[in-house]
Amino acid sequence: MKEAVNKLEGLIKWGLEYIPQVSNFEWTQKSSPKKWSKKEILGHLVDSGINNLQRFTEIQTENKPYRIRLYKQDELVKANDYQHADLNEITDFWLAINNRICYVIRQQTEETLNYEIELDSGEISDLRFLINDYINHLEHHLNQIFKTI
Repeated sequence: MKEAVNKLEGLIKWGLEYIPQVSNFEWTQKSSPKKWSKKEILGHLVDSGINNLQRFTEIQTENKPYRIRLYKQDELVKANDYQHADLNEITDFWLAINNRICYVIRQQTEETLNYEIELDSGEISDLRFLINDYINHLEHHLNQIFKTI
């Protein structure tokens, strides 16, 4: 998982480098009323971090396969009102949750990485897949935020 942690740390560094380069105007613009702004995407990444940290830690003590519970992404973005939240607060929370996730990933062993999970589709996978999926998801959304820079 060393590669996964290195990739996550690189994404955190990349995010912190580019977040200040996005103008205040760009942070709140939406391509359509039903789409998220860049600020809401960053808020979604906070929610994703919260939910995945819970998954990464709960799997340690729960029955296997650990069943992945979905979360209501759009509703969480709306309930947290990221569009009107302070960007520094969102950024600080995003950084903190991802630093904690890096720490938790580093603690995993070959045994824990093989803990089985049940995806929403009923498919069985493992914690290793879940960690890599989280990191790829984060990268995808950072690319969305920074594609115009």
